[in-house]
Amino acid sequence: MKYYLIAGERSGDLHGSNLIKALAQHDDSAQFRVWGGDYMKAAGADLVVHYRNIALMGLLEVLKNLRILTNYLKQCKSDILNYRPDVVILIDFAGFNLKIAAYAKTKGIRVFYYISPKVWAWNTSRAWKMKKYVDRMFVILPFEKAFYKKFDWDVDYVGNPVADAVAGYRIDENFRKQYENYDLPLVAVLPGSRRQEVAKMLPVMLEVIARFPDYQFLIAGVSSLPAEVYKNIYPDNATVHIDKTYEILSVAKAAIVTSGTATLETALWNVPQVVGYKTGRLTYAIGSRLVSIKYFSLVNLIADENVVTELLQDACNVETLSHEIRLLTEDEGRRSRVFEGYQKVRRILGNETASDKTARLMIAYLNESAQLS
Repeated sequence: MKYYLIAGERSGDLHGSNLIKALAQHDDSAQFRVWGGDYMKAAGADLVVHYRNIALMGLLEVLKNLRILTNYLKQCKSDILNYRPDVVILIDFAGFNLKIAAYAKTKGIRVFYYISPKVWAWNTSRAWKMKKYVDRMFVILPFEKAFYKKFDWDVDYVGNPVADAVAGYRIDENFRKQYENYDLPLVAVLPGSRRQEVAKMLPVMLEVIARFPDYQFLIAGVSSLPAEVYKNIYPDNATVHIDKTYEILSVAKAAIVTSGTATLETALWNVPQVVGYKTGRLTYAIGSRLVSIKYFSLVNLIADENVVTELLQDACNVETLSHEIRLLTEDEGRRSRVFEGYQKVRRILGNETASDKTARLMIAYLNESAQLS
């Protein structure tokens, strides 16, 4: 079968690549064409457009690049029509992918959604639109199945691909050996994988680093961003490591993490963390009126309790971040409470192998559809 996958950022690219591998194992004739990144390409897919060209965050960024995004949408629609896949598989990235879902449906192409957009956080009525255009939804957070049930939509919970990625990762042992007997406390710094979020978070993180000359900070950079993003003047006690996030987490005692998939990755590596997030003032002003959830980090959302400290917008400053890092590295009671919360998260996620289960379900649904037609 022919599969067309679309992901708009790094984590979607990673999870999409693992899904591609799983689909290929269960479908000998599988062909893959994607909008994604290096992970998908390495998995054997034909890469049309890299996500770095379309990954925008915030209202102003989207508005400023609306014409570019519109052109990419046209290109994507045309490419799908020419390729005529058996199914379009959308991975998160709601603003772009929901438009593609509507288009594919009008052309009689089946639409699967893997990793639901966060419609449960704001503008929940979008779920009705998704139900209209999406043939099957595969969710990765346990509470999402109950959420979609409110819309009379039976979706598949498949486990969480982040757990798969962590469990299956092979650490660079040379990196570990470099830091395993390090004299100073090691703190991971995860500023994010999108340029806009790194631009907001990294300067604050660097100020925090300057306050801890007796610690060593390991900054997780990503190769999908231009090198100049990380060419600031760093304190002597900080180093940047590109595409070594899991290696960094494997040796870290604590972490400062930009909200996103990385918060769950950090939890699964069992590293106590403080979560921060900053965005443009206009985006925040509008978003804060629309969002209706208790927590914004994946760890707290899954546990449904305050496992890790969340610092949003103005609260995410040098003073608060520094205070939390001190607690997470020196207060054993605080560290123990975080570890207990992490154990709860693991229990809730369960032991499903998300990529393999999703691939098997997708192929079964496609074969079922073929038999009915």
